[in-house]
Amino acid sequence: MLEGTAEQQPRAAEISAARLFQRRGRIIALAILAALVFPAVLLAVNIGSTDIPFSVTAKIILNKLPFVSFPITWSGPVETVILDIRMPRALLAGLAGAALAVAGATYQGLFRNPLADPYLIGVAQGAALGAVIGFTLRLGWGSWGFSLVSLLAFAGGIGAAFFVYFVGRVGRTLPMATLILAGVALGAFLSAITSYLTLTSGSTIHGVFAWLLGGFSSPTWTQVRVALPLVTIGVALIWLYGQRLNIMQLDEEQAQQLGVNVEQTKRILLLLATLITATAVAFGGVIGFVGIIIPHAVRLVWGPDYRFLLPLATAAGAIFLVLADIMARTVMAPNEVPLGIITAFLGAPFFLYLLRQRKRAIF
Repeated sequence: MLEGTAEQQPRAAEISAARLFQRRGRIIALAILAALVFPAVLLAVNIGSTDIPFSVTAKIILNKLPFVSFPITWSGPVETVILDIRMPRALLAGLAGAALAVAGATYQGLFRNPLADPYLIGVAQGAALGAVIGFTLRLGWGSWGFSLVSLLAFAGGIGAAFFVYFVGRVGRTLPMATLILAGVALGAFLSAITSYLTLTSGSTIHGVFAWLLGGFSSPTWTQVRVALPLVTIGVALIWLYGQRLNIMQLDEEQAQQLGVNVEQTKRILLLLATLITATAVAFGGVIGFVGIIIPHAVRLVWGPDYRFLLPLATAAGAIFLVLADIMARTVMAPNEVPLGIITAFLGAPFFLYLLRQRKRAIF
């Protein structure tokens, strides 16, 4: 008995040391990724169809900081390109990437399914229908930084998610399988309506397809001011539920016994994930695969602990979509490739890899 205890003590010490080392590695990785977000945004601001020296780009941006002043050696149009076109576009791409990556990780944790993505319960299909209706009406009206298309896309995404929630709810419980089935059914129904409206949209069909394929073609600072608080607050609140998501990976019954209010946690996380997803879609269109590939890449490298997975996915998602947006603008310059095509091109092979790994795990 004593011998067994003596043997277990060194092993416990080794496990504790390994966990501490892993924790430090995750913290260092998070610091590095967070530090790389700004260089990625700066690179996106500097690269474009108009060739602007990097030193000029940096001076224009730094000149906007207090107590910093460089002699103005550039023209007004150059400053307009940097500050009013490229900067809000890069920031919107970063916010959307962070939102989709965190929402994807949240859905994967809630559904305990590694192939879940932010559009699983119909947010994309509802937003797409709202956007197509906005293009069809052609009123050009909007408020609070949203165009009519963005307003209706946001409302459509939120509305679809709430409809799926109320259909999938059974009494006071929310079975995940029922929620998925309701999302699939509603998504197919909304997609059919969207396809019909797209075919009959006439001269607006080009704008409809451009929005459905994703991208940030007409960014404004007002959009950034609207998206920034919605995404940052939503993401920060989801971070707070990292430990509860860890516990819920065991089993809902066990999580309940360990003190987690499972149903309340599911409702709150679904609401927050839907909010940030709808915000990303409202301003960037339907951008696929970010919510799948980023959480999985983070999970493969740094493990499944949601206390670190969520912050790491936030930074990685922002960097990934900013760099993907650079590719969208430059790979066929002066023409622009829809951002959704770039993310699908990068994400589809990774998705197939995940499916193959899952197949090996099963068989």
